[in-house]
Amino acid sequence: MQAAVSNGDAGGGGGGGSRRTGSFAVQVIKGRWFMVFGTTLIMSAAGATYMFGLYSPEIKKSLGYDQTTLNLLSFFKDLGSNVGVLAGLINEVTPPWVVLSIGAVLNFFGYLMIWLAVSKKISKPKVWQMCLYICIGANSQSFANTGALVTAVKNFPESRGAVLGLLKGFVGLSGAIITQVYGAVYGDDRQALILLIGWLPAAISFAFLRTIRILKVVRIVHELKVFYRFLYISLGLAGFLMVIIILQKQLNFSRAEFGVSAATVVVLLLLPVGIAVKEELDLSKNKKHDLETNNNSNYLEKPPPPPPAAEAAAAAPPPPENEIISCWSGRSIFRPPDRGEDYTILQALFSLDMLILFFTTICGVGGTLTAIDNLGQIGASLGYPKKSISTFVSLVSIWNYLGRVVAGFLSEHFLKKYKFPRPLMLTLTLAISCIGHLLIAFGVTNGLYFASVVIGFCFGAQWPLLFAIISELFGLKYYSTLYNFGSVASPVGLYVLNVRVAGNLYDREAERQLRAAGRDRIRDEELDCDGVECFRLAFFIITAVTVFGTFVSLLLVMRTRKFYKSDIYKKFRLEAEMAEAEMAVASAAGNGHAVVRDSK
Repeated sequence: MQAAVSNGDAGGGGGGGSRRTGSFAVQVIKGRWFMVFGTTLIMSAAGATYMFGLYSPEIKKSLGYDQTTLNLLSFFKDLGSNVGVLAGLINEVTPPWVVLSIGAVLNFFGYLMIWLAVSKKISKPKVWQMCLYICIGANSQSFANTGALVTAVKNFPESRGAVLGLLKGFVGLSGAIITQVYGAVYGDDRQALILLIGWLPAAISFAFLRTIRILKVVRIVHELKVFYRFLYISLGLAGFLMVIIILQKQLNFSRAEFGVSAATVVVLLLLPVGIAVKEELDLSKNKKHDLETNNNSNYLEKPPPPPPAAEAAAAAPPPPENEIISCWSGRSIFRPPDRGEDYTILQALFSLDMLILFFTTICGVGGTLTAIDNLGQIGASLGYPKKSISTFVSLVSIWNYLGRVVAGFLSEHFLKKYKFPRPLMLTLTLAISCIGHLLIAFGVTNGLYFASVVIGFCFGAQWPLLFAIISELFGLKYYSTLYNFGSVASPVGLYVLNVRVAGNLYDREAERQLRAAGRDRIRDEELDCDGVECFRLAFFIITAVTVFGTFVSLLLVMRTRKFYKSDIYKKFRLEAEMAEAEMAVASAAGNGHAVVRDSK
């Protein structure tokens, strides 16, 4: 199999195999694999919202909030991080660097204001102001996801499950990564963690503004193998972080020791550069080989014929002009194309498939995120040691990462080999998460350790599945906006299950215990609750909601079973083969491009 690549496409030109180091460096930096590397770094710092469980006690203590107010902040944090429709719409009409720049500014401003409030460098803000600050800061995550992750999916449409799993996995690890850097840079200054969350992601986004861009899609047969190499490095990073987190909770690390662990993390994060360099070296060698072959060949008088699939695609008549409609056209809302074709925004939003997917995500993500955001309080109420609580709260990022990469790569493998539908894997994920919820509800002895693993894994697994399903059912044309619409389900579920259910029931039980002790609550006093009763009823309700969402998701499985039995990536192969045929003809006729063979 051959993949035709023009200068600047598959490998990013800059010299066309030149031996000069400077030209090759430019080729690497402009290449598509260096773009993937840049995306992994942006994603590795874009999940600060998942660290809320680590810095929320500092907010609660410094500003004197009760659990309901803290959960309200958590809701606005997730509202900001998941309501990224604006980022999607901006990305539809501007290049990715614009979206990344806006996100960096929002991130720095939002978390800077929170740090100023918590460190008392400004007067105590009102609750609505803190909600606004955390919403603005967290909203930068949607801009980072849209500018970097959506761009990567569009550049590698036939490996979208692996792309989503890998990049979302780095988001899952970001909490543990930032924690190591924080320990090395700021030592034991807890409030400084909020400041680090403000400046570090912004700096990384600005560093890769020119790298993240839409590239012409070419078919690279071994591209999935390359993503597996990225995966192996990320697994090594996750393994190191898991070991170092456990050690740090058992021992008292000095700032110098944090510096060593942070340096190791940075080295592991930079290792994928070697993958990009290797791919560009192979590309240069293949280009050189093919140019020499073409120059010495007597068979170039007749250009190579295009692949049969490309001929068939080229022969297909173009759609009539009157069928081309605006993405906001109202007259076509209820006349959507076939699944897998490019839906308009309104067609997708009003489709029954999207509504089912949206409701399923409210139930699944809302429940697991409620558990994650309250892990610290759950552990304290059940009497777990402080070191143990800190350990399993920190390790949630590792289970979150594993859920994302396993769901992304495994669903891609099962889909291509067995045509196993992704919606069914989403259904199974929701069902498994109920185990974690019930362990919390019943207060099983030492059950919170296992519950944190199950809930962290299932929470992470839902995201690549959700975003891959959206891209497969509704197409990639307006994926920037539809991707962000799918994320909106998270804050909706979190508000209902966390703020209205878990937060209120916790405070009610805490006030009951306070009255039973013969005390009245002092203004701005923290409400603390002890015992399994604090979260029991809340997690019985969450379990019931998740079970209902599991059955609803089965409707999507039934509705899409025929679609997933078909060849859902055929369209992208045809487009790549057409481009390959055109480039092959141009190469043979003018000798200005090279046909690059896949030597893997």
